[in-house]
Amino acid sequence: MISLSNVWKSVPMLALVFMLAACSGTNAPSSSPESSAPSQNTEAPESSPSAGEGEPNPGNEPGEDHEGTSPSATETERPQSESFGLLTPEGNKTLTAQLHQGEGFSLYVFDGFAFDAEKGRLSLEKNADYYADIEPLPEGYNLEELRAAGEKELGAHGEVADYSGELVEHPLGFAALYLQTSGEGGVWDYMVWESETGDAFLFRLHNPKEEEASDFASPVLVSLSTVRSD
Repeated sequence: MISLSNVWKSVPMLALVFMLAACSGTNAPSSSPESSAPSQNTEAPESSPSAGEGEPNPGNEPGEDHEGTSPSATETERPQSESFGLLTPEGNKTLTAQLHQGEGFSLYVFDGFAFDAEKGRLSLEKNADYYADIEPLPEGYNLEELRAAGEKELGAHGEVADYSGELVEHPLGFAALYLQTSGEGGVWDYMVWESETGDAFLFRLHNPKEEEASDFASPVLVSLSTVRSD
């Protein structure tokens, strides 16, 4: 039979055991969620100094990749072909255009069109009188000077109309300057347009309005809407 004195002696020991269990056992589960976040925080500092293995990977590798691949990335940034929905003489169709490189810019060109990279001219293969000339504009270009030049240039063909601003249901969407005139030789457009990246271009278009007009009008405008600086 256990004596009462032995029971009283065991009480402090049991209390000590429960206290130790409380400190070690119960704290472990409750601290694991807290320690998981700190453990990640502490691992990051440890891994980054620890070697130069952690730090170079997050820090230098992307840098090396950007430096090493930036030229090729610009070249491959745009796919070699793209499909576009547009209105053709046969109705709405999805047509594929190929990427072409100009002097400081690129654009997508549809079958039936030729692109002269040196001149920056996009023209209809079966009738080169249908064309669009593309000229990159420098930063800080003077819009009013371009307006005056365009009015003088188009004025030789007839009365000049101004359609600058938002272009409803038009592939280009908006033109800082859009002058147009028409006469016996067809329709001439003089446009200043900015791409989504903010690069400005001057477009000069001529549409003789002959039998090939429907083959030219819609595809050429879609192609112009894809012009981007390199």
